[in-house]
Amino acid sequence: MSEWQFDAPDVEDFFRYTNISCFSVKNDERHIAVGTNLGGEFEVWGLNNPVYYPHQLSHIGQMIHDVHYDPAGRYILFTADHDGDENTQLYLLPPAGGKAKVIRESPGHKQLVLHVSLDGNRVYYASDRDNPSFFNNYRLDLESGREELIIEGREVPSYIAQVSPNEQVFVVLKMFANTFIAGFVVQENLWKPIVPNPQTPHIVYGAEFVDDESMYVTTNYEAEFSYLARYDLTTGNLQTVARMEDEDLTDVKWDPEHSRLYVLSHAGVQDRLYVMDVTRNNGNLENIPLPVSLVASWDLTPSGHVYILGQSEIFPNNLFRWDLARGEWTKLTDNRSMGVDPKLAVYAEVTKYPSPSLNGRMIEALWFSPPARLRNGYTIIWPHGGPQYAERRQFRSIVQYFVRQGYQFFAPNFRGSTGYGLTFSTLVEGDWGGGPREDMMAGIEWLLTQKLADKDKLFLMGGSYGGYMALLLHGRHPEYFKAVVDIFGPSNLFTFHDSVPASWKPVMDKFLGNPETQADKFREDSPITYLETMTRPMLVIQGANDPRVVKRESDQLVEALRARGRHVEYMVLDDEGHGFSKKANEIAVYQKIAEFFRQYQ
Repeated sequence: MSEWQFDAPDVEDFFRYTNISCFSVKNDERHIAVGTNLGGEFEVWGLNNPVYYPHQLSHIGQMIHDVHYDPAGRYILFTADHDGDENTQLYLLPPAGGKAKVIRESPGHKQLVLHVSLDGNRVYYASDRDNPSFFNNYRLDLESGREELIIEGREVPSYIAQVSPNEQVFVVLKMFANTFIAGFVVQENLWKPIVPNPQTPHIVYGAEFVDDESMYVTTNYEAEFSYLARYDLTTGNLQTVARMEDEDLTDVKWDPEHSRLYVLSHAGVQDRLYVMDVTRNNGNLENIPLPVSLVASWDLTPSGHVYILGQSEIFPNNLFRWDLARGEWTKLTDNRSMGVDPKLAVYAEVTKYPSPSLNGRMIEALWFSPPARLRNGYTIIWPHGGPQYAERRQFRSIVQYFVRQGYQFFAPNFRGSTGYGLTFSTLVEGDWGGGPREDMMAGIEWLLTQKLADKDKLFLMGGSYGGYMALLLHGRHPEYFKAVVDIFGPSNLFTFHDSVPASWKPVMDKFLGNPETQADKFREDSPITYLETMTRPMLVIQGANDPRVVKRESDQLVEALRARGRHVEYMVLDDEGHGFSKKANEIAVYQKIAEFFRQYQ
């Protein structure tokens, strides 16, 4: 081999890229703050226009969840948790960087930034410190240090979603379920529902004040997919403005300088961006082609520039800026995985198959397959997390690695997935292990019938709800799989129901079911019920600080299986929660998974 010939990239090479979790653009657009693990652990970093060479601003070493530039340029506000516990605290940084100053801290509780005032003097935030189940919403004056309670959460978790320019009117969302989020306009303690009948299950996704008399909202009230509507603040009238067929219009941003409204859409497995010139008053949404498949977050500056943080199947989150005058995107970062060669990377094929138990309804799935010359004959089945989520055209370096190694990868959007209408997303509620499992098995059978996969060469892997589904499929259909990987998955619905965060508890009966009145269903759908048939080799991954799926969920499963003499490898990450905040841990986990699958080929 010549000296300039190199070995193929390994797992670590595929994971040697930067995660960008959030960003904020200063009003003058000369500076951008980002949350990223560029140095191996998450910090706040800065980018200066036009250089865009990153410089570190914080040294906290924890996951950065949110970042906001002071409109007046005096500080950078951010939130961070501790070792994945998701209990975010509020910090301020000097614009040039340095030691972070804690402005609100309550160990064991969350503080969530909701809004920063136009002059930067006031911060609105929610916290569960005095209201663990429903959250209280506060206004903190950064000049005086005075804090006042604005919204007290009652009945269900409640959050301020939007604040009027004069800070006298608030849009408050009340979360009854993932599929039922009601919106209210609150002024002087008077609550007005945004939709005519707020008891009808629906979602208010986004809201944007246009002037003192009206605002735009996105909602799926009395519809399968969400649409754009205009709400009259005086009369309470809600009028539909625009719809896009089979798309959820989810978020809106108003550009007063150019009288334009930008609308972000969830269109199946990818996102779309639209703009509407409101002066024409015709409800016409003009498509702006995106340079990414999915938008993680976005912002609109006073000048009218749109900034997005987004990704595709072949590259991780990057920053882009849309120039309205030139009508083009400028790429501001070149974040890439050193293991992913764009010329060799594989894009997902969107495929569909019928699910017999759902009256033959077609289930959409993503299918990754390497070139025929590289295929090793094995297929990895991937049930996604959520469950009210969807597998989309996102960047998963482990998928690109496995495909490069010759594996095929199959990711169905089973019933309960988002992006296919409100009714479809509700079908998982109270039925975690029924319909979704049947859809997964229908997909596997379809692969076999189409001769796209070999029944003797199927691996199974999932995370969160996907980990739960991997466990359940293993217990109920062990004959299909050679080996199984569970990442942070619940094993027992009874104990899971009782151990979730306090703010989840008000919605759990709707989301999962009631363990007392539906005990038989809980037993039927709990993976731990099927210990006797969990006979395949297993690898279980768990974060010690996971607040969503606590460590006991994995402990009890591993202990019970080992007591029965089963082969179970167990990897616990002492400084992680429900995901990976440290690059070294992420690499170690996926190296272990790759080794595990190789072992059972």
